[in-house]
Amino acid sequence: MYIYEQSNWPIFEWNSEKLLPLLSMVRNRQGKLIGKMGMLGFELRSEANLEILTQEIIKSTEIEGEALDKEQVRSSIARNTY
Repeated sequence: MYIYEQSNWPIFEWNSEKLLPLLSMVRNRQGKLIGKMGMLGFELRSEANLEILTQEIIKSTEIEGEALDKEQVRSSIARNTY
């Protein structure tokens, strides 16, 4: 089910007591990952960012029922980013 198909769309409700510990854990892990990536050289960091962007685009379009070719997406991002 898509979020916009929910009966209470677009009114969002959440339980802060449950959500905040999870967000804190994610933010902590994000900081550790950013720190580790900072130790990589420029080329490895660029390659990791390219892979992340590629995967994000492919997964986002899969939600909409589209299937994209990974190499075409990667080539398009590289051409427009680097």
